[in-house]
Amino acid sequence: MIPRANENTAVITGAGGFVGRHLAERLVQAGVPVIASDLRDPGISGARFVACDIRDRAACDRLVQSASTVYHVASMVQTKQSGSEPIWAVNHGGTRNMLAASQAHGIQRFVYVSSASVVYQGKDIENGDESLPYAAASQAPYADSKIAAERDVLAAHDPSGLVTCAIRPHVIYGPGDGRFLPAILRRAQSGTLRFGVGRENKLSDFTYIDNLIDSLVLANQRLLDDPTLGGRAWFVTNGEPMGFWDFVDRVLVAMNLPKIKGRIPYSIAYALAALAEHTNSLLGRDAGPENGFTRFAVRYMCTHHYFSIENARRDLGYQPAVNIDEGIRRTIAKLASS
Repeated sequence: MIPRANENTAVITGAGGFVGRHLAERLVQAGVPVIASDLRDPGISGARFVACDIRDRAACDRLVQSASTVYHVASMVQTKQSGSEPIWAVNHGGTRNMLAASQAHGIQRFVYVSSASVVYQGKDIENGDESLPYAAASQAPYADSKIAAERDVLAAHDPSGLVTCAIRPHVIYGPGDGRFLPAILRRAQSGTLRFGVGRENKLSDFTYIDNLIDSLVLANQRLLDDPTLGGRAWFVTNGEPMGFWDFVDRVLVAMNLPKIKGRIPYSIAYALAALAEHTNSLLGRDAGPENGFTRFAVRYMCTHHYFSIENARRDLGYQPAVNIDEGIRRTIAKLASS
């Protein structure tokens, strides 16, 4: 094994993002030497920044050469079907590069932030557990690429070498979120969020950011204590399934904004989303940011998708410490102060 500068050093890819920043700040607070990596310096106090484009294998080699643990967080989210090449290059190609670099440089543990969407097949999932198979039919480039990446991560597990695992959160929210809740609030404040999608009350899981970070730290420790736990994936959520639009209404009430007035039928919403995706593709907007209105998103909001966290409780000692309402309160308080 290649000697390393500090046996406790943790590399975090995607440290400039929502999850990566929270993880880096938690580890720094705990006294762990952290190498925070992204394309640009996220300015995390107490962490050492190393620039890395994970699509570049040589850059990945340079990134991991003085660490013992890799938390692979970096990914691109896209749920529209077109313009998938960059998504695959980062989510799958980048993960393969990080795995190869970790194996070559004697990294001990590799904790991958996956997604519950890897098992979603466009149909209801009620209290699903880790026995669910990967989705057999394509749902979106993000989900497809995360499936391929997670397969590679778990297949790379070696109890006597690189020990790997995957954590599968679902709908992450909290202070610092730049996508989910801010998009909802922008639409509500502009008066364009008046109707939800789907008339049935389909249940969804949500994951408060601090709970997810707890699970990542626990996973690394458990792999250290018992390498035979590696090669597995765990669902990690708040364990409080509720209607997607009920969650949105709770956020709106906390912001003193009006609740959703009604629901658009699934068939109409799906047709409109398909039209919007087709129009964006024709206009060359494939690589731009999404507005959250895609066929994948409509299907997601109109099916049950909540998961059992019992295996994470048993294997990792995971216990959601912050419930949904407290998480909403903390998120709104942070938004109000920023």
